[in-house]
Amino acid sequence: MLVPHWIPLLPGTAFWALALYLPLSLPLARLEAALAAGSLPEPVQQLVLVAGSLLLALAVGAIANLALSWALGPGWASSLGLIAAGWGAFTALASQARDSGE
Repeated sequence: MLVPHWIPLLPGTAFWALALYLPLSLPLARLEAALAAGSLPEPVQQLVLVAGSLLLALAVGAIANLALSWALGPGWASSLGLIAAGWGAFTALASQARDSGE
């Protein structure tokens, strides 16, 4: 059975999507405001917002992974994605601890 060439890129794409999810979710506030001003029901607004943010993160994650895979190799791109996702989680936890005074 032949494996498509893009299958090995999926873990790195997922790591980059996770790493870039929070920075990309900030511009989505405009989409949220536009949805709130519209006439869609609340559950549909939430579905559009969640689907839009996940698709944006996956698209940017795929682009970042493909660019880094081309420049550094697929293994390095996936590793950097894992490091970026871990660093994002670490800084989020550190920020939360700092804000709570721990």
